[in-house]
This record gives sequence, structure tokens and C-alpha cells, in this order.
Amino acid sequence: MSSSPAELDHHEMQTRALLVHLGNAMVATGETVHEAEEELAVVGAHLGYPDVQIAAAPTGITVTLQSGGVASYQGAHGSLRLDQAVDVRRILFQLLRDELSVEQARTQLIELRTKPPRYPEWIFWLGAIGVAIGISLILQPALANIAVSAVAAVVITALTKLSQRNTLLATLLPVVAALIAGCLVFGAADLGVLEGPLRTLLPPLAMLLPGALLVNGMSDVASGDMVAGSSRLTYGIVQLLLLSLGVVTAAKLFDINGSTLGNVRVDDLGWWAAPLGLVLTSVAVCFVESTSLRLLPWILAVLVLAFGAQLLGHQLGGAALGSFVGAITASLGASLCEAIRPRLPRLVIFMPAFWLLVPGSLGLLQVTQLAIDPSRATSTSFDVFTVVCAIALGLLVGSAVATSVRGLRGQVRRRRALLRPGS
Repeated sequence: MSSSPAELDHHEMQTRALLVHLGNAMVATGETVHEAEEELAVVGAHLGYPDVQIAAAPTGITVTLQSGGVASYQGAHGSLRLDQAVDVRRILFQLLRDELSVEQARTQLIELRTKPPRYPEWIFWLGAIGVAIGISLILQPALANIAVSAVAAVVITALTKLSQRNTLLATLLPVVAALIAGCLVFGAADLGVLEGPLRTLLPPLAMLLPGALLVNGMSDVASGDMVAGSSRLTYGIVQLLLLSLGVVTAAKLFDINGSTLGNVRVDDLGWWAAPLGLVLTSVAVCFVESTSLRLLPWILAVLVLAFGAQLLGHQLGGAALGSFVGAITASLGASLCEAIRPRLPRLVIFMPAFWLLVPGSLGLLQVTQLAIDPSRATSTSFDVFTVVCAIALGLLVGSAVATSVRGLRGQVRRRRALLRPGS
């Protein structure tokens, strides 16, 4: 029995609404625009619209089901936690297997925005402090530095919570957070409590660093999404400059000179600090992002692989090679986990490893040093650009290899199905 024109119009309207909600949710989880467009096209084709047209951007999604047809637009509504990203991937998975109707999927996506965190508030605070301590164990493994980073993390977490209720503070959060954290760290350094203050600043500021923005923006530009990529790059650079402004202001208040702001690593704890930091960071990220601890072994596995590859590449060829190899390893490792367990969300497993690559932290180091010593402008800008490009290229290569492997697996399965008796 054929559907009436009214029923077809209703289905088209529901499908457009679903796709704009799904696209915005994908971008809000940290997915690149070109990947979101590709996956939305697959969903559209599965729902009976092979000519779907999609224009995705970090600020909103426009969808029309055919060229010249009626279009639907929806603006973005902020980022999503990793536990919400798990639900986005589940909804996508179920849509492609006809386990959810269009209306059910859209309803779940709308309700997803109001989903409460999995853990109580005090667990979130514990996780935020744990992230700072874990990254400190990797970047600056000295007891005094770790303690000051933990205190700064408490202050920055309080500011982050307060900024959710205050628009002005939300806008100025990078400057205010970096300024207060800088005063704590530089004050401790001025009293002779610790050495290497600049690297001590990175762990408490890790959740505010715009590394993901910069690398995703570069990846979008390389894939041809120039508008989305340029806007992400611009916003990421502005956030980086605001953070650096706060750090430089704190340095001026304590009369910190350029030599004190050097990229100095202090190692008082020995070889075991980095492995402990990786484990602690993995657990803490699960607490902060409200992720199920069932994903912890997978997150930790990819985190260790990415860290090891980055360290090896850095030893062999410097920061750029380390970033490139680390990004490829993280991308392929997450894709391998998804291949072993198809319902595992690749992006959720991958993001903590991506944060560990800390391209934004290198940028913060270099831009802060640039403000203190302008004579290094050329080399500093080139170093930041090289590392961001290396990570973006690594992600593109890793994604391309993983896509090719999935395609080959699909062809092998289809051939086996054709060769079975009775097929």
C-alpha cells in the first residue's frame, strides 16, 4: 500500500529534523565536520534519501533531502560529555540496523541534552584533580609541582562551575583561570618551592587547552571544509592567546623572567611516574566525562599505545614526528577497538589519548615564551604550526587506513557469503 503525499511530507520533515539533531550531536562530541557529513550521508541513504545534501559547521547544521528541496537548519548548543557521545554513537548504530525509528531516535537525541551525569558532584571534582595530578606525573613528576598543580586544579574547577551560571565569566574564563593558576604556580616558584613553573601550569589548564579545536580545524581544512576549519582554527587560536595573556600577566606580577619560563622538566620520582600518570589520567577522565568504567580498559590501552608511539617518535625525530606517530597510533588503536567490539564508540576511546598529545599545551608554552621573548617569533610560530599539522595529518592518515581496512573486511565478508553453499 503506497503512502499518501501527506505521510511522505511528514516522513521527510521528521527525517530532516533527525539529521540536523544527529549532526549537531556529532559535532558537539568533538567529531570533525567532514566525518559528521559523511556519516549523516550514510544515515540519509539508509533512510531512503541517497541524494541528501548536508552543510555542517561548528555552529549549526543545514540538511536538505534532495537538491533544491526544502532545507532544515538547527544551531549548535554547546559540547557534550563523553558519556553522551556514547549515546550518540549508540543511536547512530541502532538507526543503521533499524532498531530505532526516526521519531524514536530524534526523541532520544533531544532528551540527551538533559541527561544528568553518571557520577555525583564530588566524583567530578575528584576526577578534575586526578587529571591534573596524572598529567603532572607525566609532564613534571616532582612532588611540589604535583601538589601545586592539584591546588590550581581545584581553583580552576570552581571557576569552570561558576562560569556555567555567569556569561561574563564564561567569556573570560581562559584569562581568569590562567591568571589565578599562574599566580599560584609563580608564587610557589618565587618562594623557592618548585622549579619549572611553566610546565607545572599545563596540567591544571589541560581541560581548557584548545588542542582539539586547532587539530580538528586543521583536519577540516585539509579535507576541504574550509569554512568550518577556518572558524575552528580562529577560535582555537583566540582561546590560546587568552590563556597566554593570563599566564603572561601572572608572570609580570611576580617579575618572572624569560629564563624562569623555560621548558624545563623536573624529574624527582623516576620511571614509574609516567605509567602511574597514564592510569590515573584514564580513571580521572572517566570521572570528569561521566564515562562508564567498563570502557576504562579500552581507553587505557589506546592511551598507552599513543603515549608510547609519541615518545618513540619524539626520540627519533623530535616533537613533530612524535605528534604524527602518536596521532596515527591513537586513531588506529581506537578503530581496532571498534572493530573488535563494534558497539564501542571509537571517538570516546580516542579522545583521552588525543588530549594526551596536548598540541595546545605546546602552543601555550611557545606563545607564552613568545610574549616574554619576542625575538623568537619566527621559530615559535613555526614550531606550533608544525606540531598541529603533524597531529592533523596523523589523524587523517589513521582514519584513511582504518576506513580502507573496514572496506576490505566488508568485501571479504560479502565474498564469503556468496561462496557459502545454498547462497
